[in-house]
Amino acid sequence: MRRPRAPYAALACAGLTAAVLYESLVVGALALAALVLLLLVPGLTWSPRSGPGTGPGASPGSPRVLIVSASIGAGHDGAAAELAREARAAGYAVDRVDFLDLLPLRLGSLMRAAYHWQLRVAPSSWGWALEHLQHRSDGGWATTLPTRLAGRRLLSACSVHTRLVVSTYPLASQALSGLRIDGSLTVPAVTYLTDMSVHPLWVAPGIDAHIALHEVPAAAARVLGARQIEVVGPKVSPRFGGSSDAARMRARQAFGVPPDARLALVVAGSWGVGDVTTTVRDLIASTDATPVVVCGSNASLRRSLADVPGVVAFGWVDDMPELMRACDLVIQNAGGLTSLESIASGLPVITYRTLPGHGEMNAAALDLAGWATWARTIADLGSLVRTASSTTVDVPDSPPFPWERLSGHSTDRVPA
Repeated sequence: MRRPRAPYAALACAGLTAAVLYESLVVGALALAALVLLLLVPGLTWSPRSGPGTGPGASPGSPRVLIVSASIGAGHDGAAAELAREARAAGYAVDRVDFLDLLPLRLGSLMRAAYHWQLRVAPSSWGWALEHLQHRSDGGWATTLPTRLAGRRLLSACSVHTRLVVSTYPLASQALSGLRIDGSLTVPAVTYLTDMSVHPLWVAPGIDAHIALHEVPAAAARVLGARQIEVVGPKVSPRFGGSSDAARMRARQAFGVPPDARLALVVAGSWGVGDVTTTVRDLIASTDATPVVVCGSNASLRRSLADVPGVVAFGWVDDMPELMRACDLVIQNAGGLTSLESIASGLPVITYRTLPGHGEMNAAALDLAGWATWARTIADLGSLVRTASSTTVDVPDSPPFPWERLSGHSTDRVPA
């Protein structure tokens, strides 16, 4: 492999810096070095090959769906898990891959760790990065770079029986777009938009269809030029649902929370990021609700709340459907998967002290859709919490995911 000329290397390095800014500013410098290695060291550069590879565990004659997500937070993987469940119920075998694991030189692990660190230490820089890319001038790096880095492994994850590829992560969608455009991927590729807001990187020119969970993100994707937009509703586990008084009391007893108090479930994603401590103090100062805080993997947050009177703090909670049955309302800051699970559980949702970037974008979209109210001040928080019990969210029944139509394959032809 010949060493690339300097202008090409400079352009490629600049592209990588922009791509990683999408995930975090911090990882940019380190990822830049990784790309230099990719370009200068023979044998490290991935290049797409023609035709699908042989995926692990493929069963001869069985139609398969490949679902590509990313283990950044829980939202992308959560949507992927529910899509996988629905695909199996529709008669398809399912393969799942983590896009971050497909990146060379452990670049995915680096991105995950840096993004986590950024949200905890310098969240405003994440908002700046998304704002910058919102108005970017796209020179094609958004598609070509992810395709170059992960294209070959994406194709290898496909089986000869794969009929459809579904992405729940924007950079995976960009890579799949590149493979569709150059003809390497010959089956349809679909993006499931996991959030209520749509950043430009979610929309890729080679993607065959963009599936939204509400008309608000569908309209945003349409403005950005997305192809074949359909609305199928949120994809959350069916375990999230309404609760009876008896089920609420059983759940409160199981979690050891006050049986007669008004419980406000405070969530901040699986990583427990954001100004959660201030949210809890504001909630205590402005309402009579008891904060029940899920700190996720953030052990330091749980320790900081342990001595705050009147607060119930949990770490990682395995049974979130049961905990939601115990509570009366939800206060969140990101507008991601937990918000959708709360809505499916029939709980009023309030957005407060949003994370910069996607948190603010989701807050605006949820408020516009009427799915969650946005408290911008402590006075708003107090007022919305007091009236939350009378708030109902109308979530219409969602049509099923159109597996057969998108894949062009009927499972009726599969032998039992």
